[in-house]
Amino acid sequence: MSKFKEIDLSGLKKYSIKDRHSKVHIKDFAETYSQTGLYENLPNILAAKDIKELVDKCVFAYKNNKPVIIALGGHVIKCGLSPFIIEMIELGMIKALASNGSVAIHDFEIAKFGKTSEDVAGALEDGSFGMAEETCDGINLLIKEASGKKLGFGEAIGKNLLESNAPNNALSLFASACKNRIPFTVHVALGTDIVHQHETADGAAIGDCSMRDFRIFCQNLIDLNNGGVFLNFGSAVIMPEVFLKAVTVVRNLGFPLKNFTTAVFDMNFHYRPQTNIVQRPISAGGKGYYFIGHHEIMIPLFFRMIKERLQNA
Repeated sequence: MSKFKEIDLSGLKKYSIKDRHSKVHIKDFAETYSQTGLYENLPNILAAKDIKELVDKCVFAYKNNKPVIIALGGHVIKCGLSPFIIEMIELGMIKALASNGSVAIHDFEIAKFGKTSEDVAGALEDGSFGMAEETCDGINLLIKEASGKKLGFGEAIGKNLLESNAPNNALSLFASACKNRIPFTVHVALGTDIVHQHETADGAAIGDCSMRDFRIFCQNLIDLNNGGVFLNFGSAVIMPEVFLKAVTVVRNLGFPLKNFTTAVFDMNFHYRPQTNIVQRPISAGGKGYYFIGHHEIMIPLFFRMIKERLQNA
């Protein structure tokens, strides 16, 4: 027998589980054999509950003629996910797109040549990284021309792909946006893209077209008020910063911008998307979500659920 005294538990106050608040109920469990689709299969718990809420908010926006705006980074194109976004554009779900400069490059290469994404490590050794003539000179020259015509960067890319009848336009986000007459803005940080390595790059033209796109982007955000949805797929720095500044511009000009939804889909947690998209812009009203997982898995599942909800509505 121990020489140390144990606490006497006979006086514990207990209660019935029937009277206890519980955070998990069987009504929230997954339905393995549901015939209605993935949405109903998922449990109403934690991130699964959150993504179902986000799906419902996208469907609400669609039914109430509020915009769903997608911002994205280049990895989304390289994962072969354009067809899902194009389908949503054609359904009328997505009202605007925005991206960094890398998306324009990868999408342009897919549309024109059916392939993209070089071996950076290998090409860096001999200085050949980013030296594809057709891609870089092609984009640089069309942007220089676009500046003279006072076009936005994204509009110029889409217009060029359609007018040249690029062989893979069916897989191009820029061609699809231009065809369906929705804005696709490109927000370039000079020196970050392979096209900037070339003598054909015109900084004034790039800046002019991208600056025009920033103002178009600001205009696009106005309609997010009261029910719109802003989604960021995989841009960890550029688009979170652009979004924060655009929100400021819209509110500074006196437009109400609250009670909307934001969400980030990324493969890792990053400070800027969390702070600049999920938290700060909706602090005056709305809700933000952050989902972590491989784009090539999460994004198709997300759009599948949206399509199911639209079909079952």
